[in-house]
Amino acid sequence: MMFDLSFEKLLVIGVLALFLVGPQRLPQIAAQLARWVKVAQAMTRDAKERLREEVGDDIDLEALDPRRYDPRRIIREALLDEPELAPIPTAAPEEPRDPALQRARTFDDEAT
Repeated sequence: MMFDLSFEKLLVIGVLALFLVGPQRLPQIAAQLARWVKVAQAMTRDAKERLREEVGDDIDLEALDPRRYDPRRIIREALLDEPELAPIPTAAPEEPRDPALQRARTFDDEAT
């Protein structure tokens, strides 16, 4: 159901409204609430139609959902995804045995 309202919750809301508003005004308030819901639905429908007219039918509304950028979701997905394993380095090629290159590569072990 909408807003995760079960039948029991709706019943409690109705009983509370009956006690708070009274039986005389409850039908008027219920009718006014129904008009507001219809107006909200019409506004939503018009906004969707206007968006489709301006952007086109090929738009993916799910891609524009701001909930996609929730940091908790991003971290959860990053942690649950299988990491790409880095390739295992192979043995380094043998260095040339040229004495001139060996002298150039010598260094002092005690140097800081």
